[in-house]
Amino acid sequence: PGQSPSDSAAADPNTSISYTNIDMGLKTKKIRWQYLNDEQLLDCRFKDLRLNIEKCPVFDGIQQLYCELQEKRIRFRPHCWFGEEWFSPDGIPGISIPFYLAHPRLKKLEARQMYDVEGGTPQQFMQLLRHEAGHAIMTAYQLSRKPDCRRIFGQFSKRYPEYYTPRPQSRRFVLHLDWWYAQAHPAEDFAETFAVWLRPRSNWRSEYRGWPALKKLEYMDGLMKSISGKSMLCHRRNKIEPVTNMSKTLRRHYEEQKNYYGVNIKQFYDQELLRVFDLKPPPGRRRTAATFLAEMGPKLREVCVQSTGEHPYTISQLLKELIQRCRELKLYVNGADDVSSMRTVVFMSFLIMNYLHKIRHRIPV
Repeated sequence: PGQSPSDSAAADPNTSISYTNIDMGLKTKKIRWQYLNDEQLLDCRFKDLRLNIEKCPVFDGIQQLYCELQEKRIRFRPHCWFGEEWFSPDGIPGISIPFYLAHPRLKKLEARQMYDVEGGTPQQFMQLLRHEAGHAIMTAYQLSRKPDCRRIFGQFSKRYPEYYTPRPQSRRFVLHLDWWYAQAHPAEDFAETFAVWLRPRSNWRSEYRGWPALKKLEYMDGLMKSISGKSMLCHRRNKIEPVTNMSKTLRRHYEEQKNYYGVNIKQFYDQELLRVFDLKPPPGRRRTAATFLAEMGPKLREVCVQSTGEHPYTISQLLKELIQRCRELKLYVNGADDVSSMRTVVFMSFLIMNYLHKIRHRIPV
């Protein structure tokens, strides 16, 4: 199997990077887009990047997926293309891979814009690719039509919820992607179970011994053996929303993403803030709450993402709102930093969960 994509695995940039025209006033200069600053790059159109998936590092990961399927004697090979996000379309046995994984420069832009690069490490990339392959193979062999498949996983036609509340203690579902994603919907349960089953050197029989989820894995094992060596029933090769044809700029893309994951809080939680910080500085200490939150922001964002499952961009926006409100209220840190840090993490987790359930009513699935 080929190696998973990584920054160091990028091929000669000349093979996958085009020139783009940059307005320089009265003159137009042609320059490779990987050398542009963020503001210039954001004004580039997707199609001007001329991304070729076969000449990008992700192609090694796709080949690895194909090898894993071959080792299971499955003839299916999902076709892949660069889109705006991860997904496998309904009725199309293929996989859209986010454009930013095409090159390290685009990954850096994604990190700066969204505070996260989903699938940015080799391990994460293969986890997501196997998951999406689970959706694609269901389409390819029309497995959702099987009565026993619906009996094991549930009704795949069930409407996706606006948000879901996972039960971390449940053993009815496998653990693959973060935030107990198998619990979001029967289709996600199927895709997650397939990904665990497909993973090389997966010792799922012993790992899930005693779990009700083991029955799903055993069913998946039998189901995949039943299609071993068989041709697909759905042969459509459409590419849904490929960025190679898009005139949309990267700037517009990120505006849409930020609007989707952003926050719009009209009321601040002043009462809770006053429980964590003080209106007057304690004797000998004049460290402001705003400075304190700004300094611990990266660690706080990491902890809150892990504990709530929310997108890092949303956490960052909430943190910015809190910092601004602390400045307006002129709040100060009272007590040792480690104590304040713990109280702040608890408060932030409470704020985010309260915000999700009472204001946004949505966790993207």
